[in-house]
Order: sequence, then structure tokens, then C-alpha cells
Amino acid sequence: MLNCHEDDPESEDEVYEVVDLTEYARRHQWWSRVFGSNSGPIAEKYSVATQLMMGGVTGWCAGYLFQRVGKIAATAVGGGFLLLQIANHSGYVQVDWKKVEKDVNKAKKHLKKKANKAAPEINTFIEEATDFIKRNIVLSSGFVGGFFLGLAS
Repeated sequence: MLNCHEDDPESEDEVYEVVDLTEYARRHQWWSRVFGSNSGPIAEKYSVATQLMMGGVTGWCAGYLFQRVGKIAATAVGGGFLLLQIANHSGYVQVDWKKVEKDVNKAKKHLKKKANKAAPEINTFIEEATDFIKRNIVLSSGFVGGFFLGLAS
């Protein structure tokens, strides 16, 4: 604390505080103000560039694998459906479409009942994932960008 001149009658009770901006910036980082006081262990250990690189590389790998597995799964499901349609059209397989429709409607009703009662584990997982993303926003941003690049490649 720094007091003004005591012989000045107007500033008799005024007290000024000297703020060290480097210490203030170190204690009050921008992500702490935006996302809470706990900035997470990763944000404290590595530089922003390192976090972006780590997130981008892992995101690209995940996106690339997601793309490849997605193509294989789509091909398998589509091919199976196509073979069933050909077999049905050729007379090898007889499908009772009324029974299929009835079973699908029953499954829809069952899923709607279950969806309204979301498991507490799912809500807890979503909260933990959101908290992780908030604590490691730079790493998460790099991951998302890398994931989209991996999908595109």
C-alpha cells in the first residue's frame, strides 16, 4: 500500500495499491476467468503450442480411424441389406413385413420409455467430459480440429 502526501489536505484519506501486472497475469489467466479457477494439469505443464500439437495429432488419428471404420461398417451393413433384398426378390427368403413393422414399433416404444429415464451413469459421464474439456480447452480444441482433418483425409 502506498499513501499519498500527508501534507496535502485533499488526499488525506486516499490510499493507493500498487499492482504488479506480471504477478496478476500469472494468477489470473484468461481461461481461469472464462472456465473456472481450475485450469487443469495439462494446461499448467505444457505450452499452448504443445497442447495444440498433441490435441491435433491425437484428433487426426482418431478422425482417420473413425473414417476408415465407418466406411467398412457402412459397406458391411449396406452390402448385407442389398443381399437380403436380392434374396427376397429371388424368392430365397420370405420376409413377413407386417411382423417386422410390428416389432419395430414395439422397439420404438420401448426405447422411448428407456430414453426418458436416462441412467445416472450417463449424466455423470457427460458432466465429467464437459469438466475435462473446460479444464483442457486448448488440448480439446486441437483434438477437434485434428479430428475433422482426419475425417477429411
